[in-house]
Amino acid sequence: MRNIIFKLLNSKKIRLIVDFAGILIGAVIAAFAIEEFLVPCTILDGGVVGIGIMINNLTRLPLSILTVVFNIPFLIVGSRKMGKMFIVKSAFGMAMFSVFLELFSKLKNATNEYLLAVSFGGVLLGIGVGLVIRFGGCLDGTETVAILLNKRYKFPVGKIVLVFNIFIFIVAGFLFGFDRSMYSLLTYFITSKVLDIVENGMEQTKAAMIITNDSKQISKEIYERLGRTVTIMEGEGLVSGKKVVLYCVLTRFEIHELRDIIKSIDASAFIAISDVSEIIGTHMKSKVSLDKVEKKQ
Repeated sequence: MRNIIFKLLNSKKIRLIVDFAGILIGAVIAAFAIEEFLVPCTILDGGVVGIGIMINNLTRLPLSILTVVFNIPFLIVGSRKMGKMFIVKSAFGMAMFSVFLELFSKLKNATNEYLLAVSFGGVLLGIGVGLVIRFGGCLDGTETVAILLNKRYKFPVGKIVLVFNIFIFIVAGFLFGFDRSMYSLLTYFITSKVLDIVENGMEQTKAAMIITNDSKQISKEIYERLGRTVTIMEGEGLVSGKKVVLYCVLTRFEIHELRDIIKSIDASAFIAISDVSEIIGTHMKSKVSLDKVEKKQ
């Protein structure tokens, strides 16, 4: 019976259903936080949603439509470089987020008190966005661009998003007053901290150590799908005997894809994921022909 349950939980279809359910729940929570706490007090979220809230306040165009329209270009750009499943999940999350923004906009505001809006709105938004990212998607197109810049120029994803958001908050200060800008910045920091808890320290670069019997296939898939090179080491377990240990550095957004790769090839593999506080030196991230690599070896 246990084996049957284990197989069901590890089947691709079940995991995909769980992923989309998690993204849906996260999108609903995030939309509720935006419409019921932040929008009534003109407190901005970062990224595309923050720009949408500004335009919504100036023109009264629906935030749900603005969010979809602004995210489409980012999805088109991301579809050329990111994995197909990441784009599908992100598109689903953004669509559900937009739908529930529209639904929640018709409800009575949860509060008009700024401190309550910042506190509860920030916490709920962090939970919602954290769930979406944990299950392999994202709600904001600026994060997709940040990942692409990280892959090409090695800029940290978190810092790119932070710089973009600070620019938005400064513009908001000129439009709505700098008290709103400061409330928005405080909300952003609360959201980031809660998001860290939900995603288990995802703001930092991650290092993955994988102990497996299918090292060649796993390392090839990591390289093909994530564009990350893998260091292959030999090891020996006290009980299990000789093993191959794979080591690679990746971003928080790639952890979910890494899990999928390993589970689909070697469900018995042991994976240890840790935070990396600093990276010194360079490692190959651009894709080259694997045939050339194998010839060199």
